[in-house]
Amino acid sequence: MIKIYQKQPIEAEQFDGSQKYIFGQKVISDNSLVDALTHDPVYYSILINEDDPEEEPNEVVFEIGDWVIKDEEDIYAIDDDTFKSKYDELPVILKEWADTIEEYKANHYRMDEIFTEWSWNYDEQELIARAWLDGYQVEA
Repeated sequence: MIKIYQKQPIEAEQFDGSQKYIFGQKVISDNSLVDALTHDPVYYSILINEDDPEEEPNEVVFEIGDWVIKDEEDIYAIDDDTFKSKYDELPVILKEWADTIEEYKANHYRMDEIFTEWSWNYDEQELIARAWLDGYQVEA
């Protein structure tokens, strides 16, 4: 029987060619294949565990526009289209909303009760529901 699981939060950074480090690993450019127009390298990589003599380094190869993902202890890269089809960025909400969500959850309220206590417009309700279920980032 196939089971479907909710995606868990991950850390991801889209590589734009300017980053010198990703997740603490030095970005290495492969100058053996360069773009004909920009003369920039086509492929880049990072070496995982290169400082650990007991473990073989794991090379993660990527191109400009790819996403480098840290999922628990794994680091890997995927192209932009695949990333956008698999992952949604956590919603960004106001600190006041985050505090309200945490208060309601701590007091074991149902999610629908947050909407009867506050005057939310439709877009805010959808954002709050996503934040309640999936997690959120607090607006800086």
